[in-house]
Amino acid sequence: MKRFIKPFNKLQVRQWHSLLMLRSEVFVVEQQCVYQDPDWKDVKAIHLWYEKDAVCIAGLRILPPDLHTSVWKIGRVVVKHNLRNQGLGKKLMDDALQYIGNPSEIHISAQAYLQKFYEKLSFVVQGSTYLEDGIPHIHMIRMVN
Repeated sequence: MKRFIKPFNKLQVRQWHSLLMLRSEVFVVEQQCVYQDPDWKDVKAIHLWYEKDAVCIAGLRILPPDLHTSVWKIGRVVVKHNLRNQGLGKKLMDDALQYIGNPSEIHISAQAYLQKFYEKLSFVVQGSTYLEDGIPHIHMIRMVN
């Protein structure tokens, strides 16, 4: 398994295609959620992913602070269905948190069923459950002191 971390403008076409294939496989097909997955946030993001045999098996995107916010965000966290519950999601998040370092806070919009997973990584729920693309989500924040 190989790890990659690159801003959008450094992605090779094959790498971007492989990332989008996995995101579509999970977020659109498996979760039966029809929505526009690639968005303009991808262009501003740092993409972190793992490949096996040149195929993306897990990934996420990191959104650095911009003019409108002073916080980091992690999103589009995805692991191939047949590789879940093997610690790959935790490894992915650990690598993202290490890359980000120690800002004052990190935000995620997590699918509600993953609340306990993110709590183990020191994220805490902020607010109520809400629907995003028809799927229950929760806003979570990781405070760093």
